[in-house]
Amino acid sequence: MTVDTTTDVRGHLRGRPGTPYDGAPGEGSYIEGPYRGHYRETYVFALPDRPLRCKVHEPRSELFRFDRTCFLSEDRLLLELQGRVSRIPEIVVLDEHVLLQGFIEGRTLGSGLTGALSSRHAGQLGRLFGELVALDAGSIRARRLCSPAEHPADGDTGAFLDGLVTFTEQQVYRRHHERFGRLFHELGVHEGALDGIRSRAMRLTSRPFTLIHGDLHRLNIIVDAADDLWTIDWELSMIGDPLYDLATHLHLMRYPADEAGRTARLWASAAEGVRPECAKGWREDLETLLAYKRLQSVYTDVIRGAIALEQPGAAPVRLPVTAHRIREVLTRARVPLGLRTPPSLREVRGAYARWLTGVTASAS
Repeated sequence: MTVDTTTDVRGHLRGRPGTPYDGAPGEGSYIEGPYRGHYRETYVFALPDRPLRCKVHEPRSELFRFDRTCFLSEDRLLLELQGRVSRIPEIVVLDEHVLLQGFIEGRTLGSGLTGALSSRHAGQLGRLFGELVALDAGSIRARRLCSPAEHPADGDTGAFLDGLVTFTEQQVYRRHHERFGRLFHELGVHEGALDGIRSRAMRLTSRPFTLIHGDLHRLNIIVDAADDLWTIDWELSMIGDPLYDLATHLHLMRYPADEAGRTARLWASAAEGVRPECAKGWREDLETLLAYKRLQSVYTDVIRGAIALEQPGAAPVRLPVTAHRIREVLTRARVPLGLRTPPSLREVRGAYARWLTGVTASAS
């Protein structure tokens, strides 16, 4: 929403989480939550005299941010996209300062996915791809956090990827190196791996910039009662290389190889049908963008895994799971990391155990 915290909405509704509020339509009208995501806590409630349930987000300030944000307000971006992108959350404007986002009822795509997408869902995903490609850089008026001078030139896909690499290098790796540097070193992760992606970025084909969702994974795709797909959580949207959306989707969805290929061709067909120039060079450039996504996951997941292990009593239960997860991430990124072989499961567990011992010693 466009206010600082959900406190403003609680005051408007005169309620608090877990209790009914004045003016609520009938029994069971509660402020539900918080539902916790990576960066935000979400609260859901019904509006008086309206059938639509809404949600608001509150930042989780205790967490590091590992992704760039482009737009000042997700809700104002969604308001601009009404009628231009199919099946996205409705925006309710309470006044000029407070916008609420409609809550999409249904299940996440991940809760029912057993393999390939159904033909119905694949068709709707293709339509989403095409609608995003149709939104060129000049058609999005929502306010952006960065100044125009910081925007890469339209079509400069190399500069766009270089900006993402720089963010990961400076805001994830270097910013937290003092705390996690030893852990990165023991896992075979070094800053220099990003240099290879930066040099490859300069060889990318030019494509016109479009709106990018930036986080198209199973939990951000809702299946409603009519078996239709809705796309939520546009917080990481940006303007840039349209192929980046496909790379992010393939990386996060972890399709089997055949399904990944079908989805890539689905994206290309959708892009070519709307703006053929947006699909130019996609086959050659996709692997470079996927390599960046694999490296980005290494830098972010290593830190997230360490932070989770710091919670009181968490290490005995979470350490085996964390080690398995991080070894998988390192294995997927083996080539861009320059690793002949990824560390073994025992080596990953040992690296985290030693890091935790050092943290404990420093705190005592």
